[in-house]
Amino acid sequence: MKNFKTLLFVALISSFCLNAQNNDTKKADKQFARFEFVKAAESYNKLIEKGKGSPYVYGQLAESYYNIFNTVEAEKWYAKALESSEDPEMIYKYSQMLKANGKYDESNAQMEKFASMRPSDNRATAYRKNPNYLPKILDQGKKFNVQSAGFNTAQSEFGGTINDGKLYIASGRNDNRKNYGWNQEPFLDIYTLTKNTDGAYDGATLMNDQINTKFHEGLVSFSPDGKTMYFSRESYFEKVFEKDSTSNTRFSQLYLFKATKLGDDWDTVEALSINSENYSVKNPSVSADGKTLYFSSDMPGGYGLYDVYKAPINDDGTIGTPENLGQKVNTEAQEMFPYISSNNTLYFSSNGHLGLGGMDVFYTKVIDGKLAPVRNVGIPINSNADDFAFTIDEEAEEGFVSSNRDGGQGSDDVYLFKKLQPLCDVLVVATILDDKTREPIAGATVSIYDAEGNKLTSKPSNEQGIAEFIIECDKQAELEAIAEDYESKKVTVSATSEEEVPVQISLSPIEEIITPEQIVLNPIFFEFDKSNITAQAAFELDKLVEIMNKYPDLVINATSHTDSRGSDAYNQRLSQRRAKSTQQYVISKGIDESRISAEGKGESELKVDCGANCTDEQHQENRRSEFLIVSGGPQQQ
Repeated sequence: MKNFKTLLFVALISSFCLNAQNNDTKKADKQFARFEFVKAAESYNKLIEKGKGSPYVYGQLAESYYNIFNTVEAEKWYAKALESSEDPEMIYKYSQMLKANGKYDESNAQMEKFASMRPSDNRATAYRKNPNYLPKILDQGKKFNVQSAGFNTAQSEFGGTINDGKLYIASGRNDNRKNYGWNQEPFLDIYTLTKNTDGAYDGATLMNDQINTKFHEGLVSFSPDGKTMYFSRESYFEKVFEKDSTSNTRFSQLYLFKATKLGDDWDTVEALSINSENYSVKNPSVSADGKTLYFSSDMPGGYGLYDVYKAPINDDGTIGTPENLGQKVNTEAQEMFPYISSNNTLYFSSNGHLGLGGMDVFYTKVIDGKLAPVRNVGIPINSNADDFAFTIDEEAEEGFVSSNRDGGQGSDDVYLFKKLQPLCDVLVVATILDDKTREPIAGATVSIYDAEGNKLTSKPSNEQGIAEFIIECDKQAELEAIAEDYESKKVTVSATSEEEVPVQISLSPIEEIITPEQIVLNPIFFEFDKSNITAQAAFELDKLVEIMNKYPDLVINATSHTDSRGSDAYNQRLSQRRAKSTQQYVISKGIDESRISAEGKGESELKVDCGANCTDEQHQENRRSEFLIVSGGPQQQ
């Protein structure tokens, strides 16, 4: 019965639409069929004003505006049509109009609906692979959600490394240990915790006495197979220390060790060869491929108190010669707690780089053998206290950071975080200049687009001709500059991880694209076998509109040409549709229809007569639109 009622409802709707099309919309439909989308839109609007609106009328009105790239009106009427329709293609077009109007969240909601209706559609599968494809202007503020872990105590807890489903931290919660003089808390031990069903970590368990001693043990890191654990420990255990003869105080170094997993436990602890009684090595982090060990040390030859180093892990498990990461990372102060993530981003803490106070977390990345600029991770990862021991699962975009910030339970606490936005960003500084005078152009409309052509934001250039934007690192973008009496221009911003990218855009006076015979625009591209105006076409045609507004007596004949592939008749019809769409777009921008005619030429006037041996470039040269001056313009003044 349900299927029958649904079928009856569809039939009634279809019948209603058909009747509406035959009786009320004849004039509008005829205009639409002739590709007179401006007039069609006017006629459909009049029907609505008379109370004769219907899903069919709303849909046709939306399609009219879609074809002339009036995104605001198209969005409005697609929304109205979809109140009583579930047509997937209409939903898809609606999402595109929302996106074009900067409504990214709403666009994504419609794409989700489209993808659920047509899961095998290539557009749907591409979206599902990367639903957050619409880049955002990156806020310099909060890019993470941070909250205190539920396992902190009144003592120190820090670190956060996961291996085989267990979380490893360092903690001073063991009251059986002697207190450490520095903070009057027990010596640190390594504990493991497990995640329970609600996602919280609990059940802190002290590791065995092969790992923990009566002295400090600290952060851990694991080989990719999880069978070797690297950790730090005081050299007291090795009976290596210095004794102050006056105060009788003993001073140890920090050493690195590795342990091997035997069954469910750890054993066979070995000191690393890079340890020395003359300096400390601590804070181990193993690269994702298991071939490099990162650590911090105050060994001679460094740049500051503690520096970040790396050393190769040889095939036999031995450690090679340490290499200082250089002055880009290391300062005269302290750089510690390195963490190399799965995508080779190096995070570390420093009180030498510019930060918010205390130690802040910073990051860099190796690109083509060079280190990218070091950047502050920002709030709320960093505070005005010490923030350190940052680790992250790059795929899950979550991890741990430790801090002694206000509001914690102990002197150091562990915090959980979730990444909310891309971390790395680039400042794009666009300067708009007059191409002849080299003077800045103030008030130009400058827009930035992502690699898929989605507009991210727009702003006017200031008195110095400058407009600034923030984009994500390693993502290509495109800048567009539009100014009155100048030819608009787009330039590509190459993918980079540099902190700042200067871009000069020189605009030529609009008159330079006017010849005695025609207006010379860049090629107008249409999608295969289609005639609706694209964003690229609209950008070029807006130049024509500006010229026609400047010269009110200018009359244009818009011609469209195809290449020689396909039949003569087919190419003639296609070129006529494209010429008509071009004309209708210009009319939609306020140009009187008496001032622009449309003529499809098909393949009758090939620019390159290459017969059956045309290259792709020659075919493209033949596919063109021309805007011939019939009368008026600057030559007539």
